[in-house]
Amino acid sequence: MKNTKPRGVLACGIAAALMLGATSGAFAQASSEPRVDIYGHVMLDMGYQSGQSDPDWFDVMRPTKLPSFEDEFGHDGNWFSGVRQTRFGIKSYQPTEMGELRTTFEFELFGTGGDAGQTTFRLRHAYGELGKFGAGQTWSPFMDIDVFPNTLEYWGPNGMAFFRNVQVRWMPLQGDTRATIALERPGASGDAGMYAGAEALSDVKSRFPLPDLSAEYHVGRPWGYVEMAGIVRSITWDDLDTTDGTDLSDSKTGWGLNLSSNIKNGEKGTLRLQALYGEGVENYMNDATVDVGVVANPGGNPSQPFLGELLPVTGMVAFYDLTWNPRWSSSLGYSMLEIDNSDGQSDDAFHRGDYALVNLLHYPAKNVMMGIEGQYGRRENFRDGWTSDDFRVQFSAKYNFSISLGGKS
Repeated sequence: MKNTKPRGVLACGIAAALMLGATSGAFAQASSEPRVDIYGHVMLDMGYQSGQSDPDWFDVMRPTKLPSFEDEFGHDGNWFSGVRQTRFGIKSYQPTEMGELRTTFEFELFGTGGDAGQTTFRLRHAYGELGKFGAGQTWSPFMDIDVFPNTLEYWGPNGMAFFRNVQVRWMPLQGDTRATIALERPGASGDAGMYAGAEALSDVKSRFPLPDLSAEYHVGRPWGYVEMAGIVRSITWDDLDTTDGTDLSDSKTGWGLNLSSNIKNGEKGTLRLQALYGEGVENYMNDATVDVGVVANPGGNPSQPFLGELLPVTGMVAFYDLTWNPRWSSSLGYSMLEIDNSDGQSDDAFHRGDYALVNLLHYPAKNVMMGIEGQYGRRENFRDGWTSDDFRVQFSAKYNFSISLGGKS
């Protein structure tokens, strides 16, 4: 998109109007003194894996990273250890003439992307908020972080929408019942599958002309809450070489709906639920593969021998967190993610993943937790009949720390 001056002026005007609303609602009771909270935890994970998985993801249960054929990652059986869940964060609260300015800067040691498998610094949150306006990197409104159960395993339920994204957001309603609208950084990936070597596809590049538009509406009640979230996005791909008689350029509109809830059982437990369906929103999922697949187009336009197809995805989460007493707690549940593959994907493409676990956690002293957890993951391929199962037992110890500086005494 062109960054023209009239649009810039309009954007500034909108931002100013949003920020002028900062003195109303939840931010009206700002502290009269600035405060900084320093917090985090040191955490050890170790355990035994009965099967095998991609070594870059040795300490998490991700069905997409289980083998797609026999002994893809070696022989079964592996002991793992790490401190990659260790975390450090800083939050600030500063009074202004328009309300309280809040910021969060948080990172951990779990490497992903080019640092996958490494113990290295990784940004989680870099976010600021003033009144009804927020900007930076934080949870996408399309996800619901309160669905995440109280588990030791780091990655979490595979069928959950889970994405910290760069965004600008407006929050017209705040509090137990809230509404959020955001423009988020776009992105998607594709799978050429059986046609990966086709010359016609070699010059096709993705492009994202618009930000993703997401929104949530969260209704709080004494028994818990219900939340509905949605997203719509534009995914474009351009054929940069049409001299070969083909032009594979096209665009699609991806979308998703996410319904989630927490249901409290008094002070003892919480049922965490989510059901999600969408097309071309895999990169917002906790453990999915690509957003776009390829299909052959033999009876169509001869200049388009291949077409891109948004892949439908279904996700669900059902977990129960139980507090036995102040010293002991447990979590038990199941999650599933399924992708409707395109005909052009390879036979061993990921189709479905299952995830389940149960744990027993102990809190011997304030800010100390240790526990043991049994985990199960399963991968099912697209159409070659292959399935892969993995069982793990994990022990973890977690030591929290926090300190507040400034603020009212």
